[in-house]
Amino acid sequence: MSRIDRYLLAQFFMHFAFFALVLVIVFWINRAVLLFDRLIGDGQTALVFLEFTLLSLPRLMTTVVPIATFAGAVYVTNRLNNESELTAMLSIGSGPWRIARPVIAYGAVTGVLMAVLMNILVPAAQERLSQREIEVSQNITARLLSEGAFLSPSKSMIFYTQTIDETGILKNVFVSDRRDPDRSVTYSAQEAYLVREGDGFTLIMVDGLAQTFDAATNRLSATTFQDFSFNISALITREKNPLASVQFLMTWELFAALSNDEVQKIFSAGSLVEELHGRFAQPLFCIAAALVGVSTLLIGGYSRFGVWREVILAFALLLVIDGLRGTLIDQVLGNARLWPILYIPAFVGLSLGALMLWIASRPSLLRRRRKAPQESVS
Repeated sequence: MSRIDRYLLAQFFMHFAFFALVLVIVFWINRAVLLFDRLIGDGQTALVFLEFTLLSLPRLMTTVVPIATFAGAVYVTNRLNNESELTAMLSIGSGPWRIARPVIAYGAVTGVLMAVLMNILVPAAQERLSQREIEVSQNITARLLSEGAFLSPSKSMIFYTQTIDETGILKNVFVSDRRDPDRSVTYSAQEAYLVREGDGFTLIMVDGLAQTFDAATNRLSATTFQDFSFNISALITREKNPLASVQFLMTWELFAALSNDEVQKIFSAGSLVEELHGRFAQPLFCIAAALVGVSTLLIGGYSRFGVWREVILAFALLLVIDGLRGTLIDQVLGNARLWPILYIPAFVGLSLGALMLWIASRPSLLRRRRKAPQESVS
């Protein structure tokens, strides 16, 4: 590897890291606000919030890496052009194809990072995140121990406690049980204790009143009690965690699932194939993004007015190519045999990059294109 290649690679990776960090922070803050409101509002601790945000980072990075790859390539090429470094490289014989060599290496490295994310980190993190979401939703203690707020752990239950003292005793408790639409019961008590029994929870209420409303007879009856135990775990809808999503499967498990009839009863063949080949198509797209960004700016040449038109063109090309991917995914989901089309966006990007490099390597074509408007004016 020559000194020029090492210099360009160092510039690309430095600015890739900068753009990736900025984008991760922006996207993370947007997600963190929603998570904070949902988790902390449900009585979860800051450690649970931190765990959820960390588990969501790998999926977030899959969105950020292609954008940061493109932004780093465009920014470095634009800076080299403005500071005449690009002109000096071209003047000593480093043509567009020679400059493209470190660009392809840069895109390949970010593509490897993308492959690690999509094939290892994202499936593991998504599965763990799903398990933790179910555990949190079933954590009755955290959902009920909130002072001064009416809570609905399930559609058939309303819970309220005015205060919770230092020993964990709930004061002035209100519970509404509406599991039976024809017979609703409302409990109120001076004190209550939340006791765990195995996987369930029992609410023991002391010095209270139970009011029962019978919808058939339209009568309300009241009963006082000294102590009353109420199994509240039965009121909480418990979710099971089967193979809920193909995103949870590791890549080798996806290969095995394609020949497993039992798994295909849960997931369609199209969803399995789309997830599997998407994990390989996306890393290739990183190489295409870097090549399109650099080659588009190379055909612009040097201009004292900058290359903002070429930057806009490169960004528009990237949006069109990436937008094509959404349409192709729908086609593969409907017909698993169409999986090769998932690689079309990367192929189109690489082809466009090669075409623009071919044009940039022939200055005579660019000179004729620029002289044509001047001749027509004269």
